[in-house]
Amino acid sequence: MPELPEVETIAGDVHKAISGQQIVSAKVIKADVLREVTATQLKRRVAGVTIERAWRRAKHIVIDLSSGDRVVVQPRFTGALLIGTLESLSPAEHPYLTVEFVLDDGRSMFYSDIRRLGTVALMNAERFDAYSTKLGIEPLTDPFTGDYLLKLLSKSAQPVKKLIMDQYKVVGVGNIYANEALWRSRIDPSRAANEVTREEALQLRNDIVDVLTEAIAQRGSSFRDFRDTSGEPGKFVSFLAAYGRAGLECKRCGPNTKMIGTHEIDGRQTVLCARCQR
Repeated sequence: MPELPEVETIAGDVHKAISGQQIVSAKVIKADVLREVTATQLKRRVAGVTIERAWRRAKHIVIDLSSGDRVVVQPRFTGALLIGTLESLSPAEHPYLTVEFVLDDGRSMFYSDIRRLGTVALMNAERFDAYSTKLGIEPLTDPFTGDYLLKLLSKSAQPVKKLIMDQYKVVGVGNIYANEALWRSRIDPSRAANEVTREEALQLRNDIVDVLTEAIAQRGSSFRDFRDTSGEPGKFVSFLAAYGRAGLECKRCGPNTKMIGTHEIDGRQTVLCARCQR
């Protein structure tokens, strides 16, 4: 599932590519991805409006329209926004197109989704604000301090990895970057959150911020499905120290210590070094 760096990459690409463009019309190919509106309502409300900007909130791409509405895309596992013409897309992509926003310069923005678990919603400003305020703090903003994180951790006995992945607590940190940040901080992902010390919380906050920032600079991580708006993969995979490295040597402890993989914390793969993560 795309996490903060991947969604940030997509949102930035979309903003550069189509901000200022007018939507001529919308075509709904597979309506089961729509939320908040019907296909008829979507077509009526976006026709003739201008795209003002695209940005990220949590794991959503948010596209502000001149009408005050917002297109809110949640890619989930296999969703992607592609910009171009139908002819410019790979023929292999065509069966997975679900919604097309036709632009006044002859291009389109397509939402493609192989598994169709992602969603495309249209919300007015009031509805979006109500939706957004239920989500957690953005980790790349000033209010996300070590003390703020410590306060969150101190209130819960659940595993620290599970808590920092809770999108109602801290947004955008999914499985890849939770594994990475906890490895950098030398914290066992299964440790109870309220056992993390203030010093460790300060370090974990810094490592969360650093790994997300570094991943954005590399345009995210691609293992299977993630591609940017041009269909290109992210490059951060080669920098990973934990995620995807079960059975390989710990980059900190050396060849005599192997990384461990388990699904026991939250049902998703957790990778850690039992020697240096405590």
